[in-house]
Amino acid sequence: MRNLSFYLTNLTNFLNFLFPFLIKIPSKSLPVQIETMVSLVSRTGRNLQRYEKGYRLVVGCIPYRYKKSQEPTSVEELEVLVISAQNGQEMLFPKGGWENDESMEEAAMRETEEEAGVIGVVGGKLGPWQYKSKRSSIMHESYMFPLLVQEELDSWPESKTRKRRWVCVTLIP
Repeated sequence: MRNLSFYLTNLTNFLNFLFPFLIKIPSKSLPVQIETMVSLVSRTGRNLQRYEKGYRLVVGCIPYRYKKSQEPTSVEELEVLVISAQNGQEMLFPKGGWENDESMEEAAMRETEEEAGVIGVVGGKLGPWQYKSKRSSIMHESYMFPLLVQEELDSWPESKTRKRRWVCVTLIP
């Protein structure tokens, strides 16, 4: 699997290009019950997951924010959110299987909420990247989406098993 620096290559330029096109959904357009409802249970199992040409389709997000404000003023202010792997040994972006009953973007946002506990506005698709699973011989095809974080949840499905950390992109090797 690729390391963080691979995914972050040119991310700053991409986000600066993408930022004017991000669409924000006004919270007033959603009923309060839906706006504040968060599932505290992760989906499990692989029976609904998509496969194409022998590849397991995996999607995720590169959650980002600007340190001082929501207006991009410099590269130094751009931060990305990484989470601990299930084994706790490495940090990575939230990702997981794309299931049959959801769009690619919905799956990426679901995985990000389950694993990292953040919600935001998803941007354009990055990828694909192919890699071999560390746990089995299955090949994966992965797509990532930039996600401008709008909310960090106090409780989320994998909050007991994963740590999250904001990292300034200028500090990533």
